[in-house]
Amino acid sequence: MKLENYFAPLSPEAIPYEKNDYLPSLGQRINAYWQNGTYPDLSQVSLALLGVCDERGSDSNNDGACAPDAIRSHLYGLALPNQNFQCADLGNLVLGHSLDDTCFALTEIVSELLEKNITVVILGGSQSLAMANYKAYESLGRIINVASIDARFDIEEQATLNARSWIYHIVLQQPNYLFNFANLAHQSYLCGERMLSLMEQLQFDVIRLGDLQGNGITAAEPLLRWSDMVSVDLCSVRWSDAPAARGVSPHGLYGEQLCQLMRFAGMSDKVSSIGFYELDAARDTDGHTASLAAQAIWHFLEGFFARMGDSPYYDKANYRRFLVPLNGCMQEIVFYKSKKSDRWWMQVPSEEENSTRYKRHLLIPCTYDDYQQALKNELPARWWRVYQRVN
Repeated sequence: MKLENYFAPLSPEAIPYEKNDYLPSLGQRINAYWQNGTYPDLSQVSLALLGVCDERGSDSNNDGACAPDAIRSHLYGLALPNQNFQCADLGNLVLGHSLDDTCFALTEIVSELLEKNITVVILGGSQSLAMANYKAYESLGRIINVASIDARFDIEEQATLNARSWIYHIVLQQPNYLFNFANLAHQSYLCGERMLSLMEQLQFDVIRLGDLQGNGITAAEPLLRWSDMVSVDLCSVRWSDAPAARGVSPHGLYGEQLCQLMRFAGMSDKVSSIGFYELDAARDTDGHTASLAAQAIWHFLEGFFARMGDSPYYDKANYRRFLVPLNGCMQEIVFYKSKKSDRWWMQVPSEEENSTRYKRHLLIPCTYDDYQQALKNELPARWWRVYQRVN
């Protein structure tokens, strides 16, 4: 598969960014597919950016501006997050005659990159593209966890794939390769009781905006650490910080909170793809929202190149193991604490068949509070939910 056949090269005129000889920038280090240039060599990179300017599937459709290029014009001028930084930018995907055609091509591309163990950063475009991202894992037969940072639950029952129904279409897939879904920062008045009830019936994890802001943004860290794929709808950020996000609300995450979530996602050894969607670049006349998206991506990159590889799934030497017996229960909970990062995990036992099939997801990221809860003879809710699912 020749990836260059799927992409249009980047135009320097469309991506003006500030160059500073005294401050090494991302634009100076990213191996990008420029006009009159050669296609990036992927043999030495572990992360790749790609743009998809397809707005079909969003509530509004502005063909006159390309959101990925708007983000790049701010991203490329930012300082290097790490001296070990190596990244390729594959250019912008050549759009298909329909949204389905674009999604098919994107699935093929992401699948190819995942097989090469290259983490993918998608610059969208409509959030309906998240479905194509999911299908890349499906094509590889990988069972995954998905996290979405969104003010709404995009699970509307619609026959046509769009930004409000992509989760619904994932749930309908048969065979299904979704193990768990988590939605972070939803706003209850934009979702309604029926939607929330549906999420509970499906046993999905949800953390509302008020809980994230009241209990601290770190409450979302274990769910991002457990995810393989992350989807970011910029409408999750409040209007004052992201005025050109589609469907944006006066309330939402602060810009710095989104950046903190992105660093958590970047530091996760498990996250292998992430997408940023719903920037209406035609309305972003001052570049305010594109600048925020660029800074959020910068924090993901910073986290990615600071990964510790400390998951007990990969690293058997650098953790401490704790056994917590539960009174009146035949099970005991095994906890692990990383010596490198002080992060916690808990092990869920399962039947032999499920233990093989779901191996990657039975070591659940958690917090010290979950360990303390177990010491009080209380089952952590997420442990119990997963235990019921696999036994």
